[in-house]
Amino acid sequence: MSTPELLADDPIWITIIKVVGIFALLVLLTLFMINWERKVVGRMQQRPGPNRVGPGGWLQSLADGLKLAFKEDIRPVLADKWVFFLAPVISCVPAFLAFSVIPLGGEVSLFGHQTALQLVDLPVGVLVVLACSSLGVYGIVLAGWSSGSPYPLLGSLRSAAQVISYEIAMGLSIVAVIMYSGTMSTAGIVDAQHANGWFALLLPVSFVIYVISMVGETNRAPFDLPEAESELVGGFHTEYSSLKFALFFLAEYINMVTVSALATTLFLGGWHAPFGLATLVPWIDDGWLGLVWFLLKTLTFLFGFIWLRGTLPRYRYDQFMKLGWKFLVPFSLVWIVAVATIKTIRNQGVTPQQVLMIGGGVLVVLLVVAFLIPDRQVDEGPRIPMAHSGFPVPPLDLSVPKPPKRKAAAPVAATVGAGSSGEITGKQHSPNVPDATPAGSDSESAKGKDKEASDGDV
Repeated sequence: MSTPELLADDPIWITIIKVVGIFALLVLLTLFMINWERKVVGRMQQRPGPNRVGPGGWLQSLADGLKLAFKEDIRPVLADKWVFFLAPVISCVPAFLAFSVIPLGGEVSLFGHQTALQLVDLPVGVLVVLACSSLGVYGIVLAGWSSGSPYPLLGSLRSAAQVISYEIAMGLSIVAVIMYSGTMSTAGIVDAQHANGWFALLLPVSFVIYVISMVGETNRAPFDLPEAESELVGGFHTEYSSLKFALFFLAEYINMVTVSALATTLFLGGWHAPFGLATLVPWIDDGWLGLVWFLLKTLTFLFGFIWLRGTLPRYRYDQFMKLGWKFLVPFSLVWIVAVATIKTIRNQGVTPQQVLMIGGGVLVVLLVVAFLIPDRQVDEGPRIPMAHSGFPVPPLDLSVPKPPKRKAAAPVAATVGAGSSGEITGKQHSPNVPDATPAGSDSESAKGKDKEASDGDV
């Protein structure tokens, strides 16, 4: 039976068991991922990582989660009460919801009932995952706006611009997969790869663009600009604590698992065994073994997230936006046109050799045209003179002016005195030399007159 037929016969209790199972799987993967990331990055940086709580330190993330649950829940005075409370919930719910259309395995027996390891198979399952990824940014934007602080607001605006930019590239990378498989159903895409081979090999450009876009979509390093501690303190969740902060943490890691699971579904054959092993050993991916292969492929992408975080520095914001708008989006558009052209030529019965000949001819024509077009002369303006050291010399209007000449010292006050012969003489005072006024001079008589005047006043 096909996957839609199996899921259509599921009773309500089977559906509830699948919902609880997917929820438990995502929570366990989050706890595992946090600890695994700390251990792997610690090994890359030559340090032990968490090794105290539990065997080998593997219960450290569980202890951190319990600690967050008992921490004080602080809400800023200027925060909007209800929006501040709902923002982490809005981020967390779509992250769980997106996993409902991912096929985790093939046909299994669950308590004696034959079903598929998938909650629901929709004709537009790929669009459901993209829509849930888009809704998650609403929680981030509302968290930054409702905090009443400028730094969380800047982080949320960055996240909104980031999701808009990289969701376009991600959606365009999936277009080629839909064209090759002929369906938007996730189960149908897995079946198409089982028949034709992995789309990661057939559509390598789409695969590379999707991998880069999913890192930017989840706000992970080196694209973790909404949480940049160097200029935003902590980003959109700066003012959050306790369980609300834990929900943001949970949403981030579940989004990582979701985009990795979608990459496995779209490009690596889903839950089927790799490298054609199913043709050699037919039972190698039957039943619950399909879930094992699916988790191994998903963990490969999750290890890539960790590897990038421990290797690459954070991008500048202008570099990040330039990568999205000037490289990924144009390359995606050109690649879609190329895939559509090749698919149309194949449908017309043209052999691969003829396709190569036509493509080579078009490339030669483009190169000839590029060489024949004359270079346009651009007026570069006046050239900047170069010094002997090779550095440009600043223009004259930017040269440092010469310092003004020092002013001459102010003339020192002269002391006017009359000699015995009645001549007026000027004496230059020195701060360290007392006045040498001769006895019986006019200055002493003036002092005597001042004293007599003062005695008369008294």
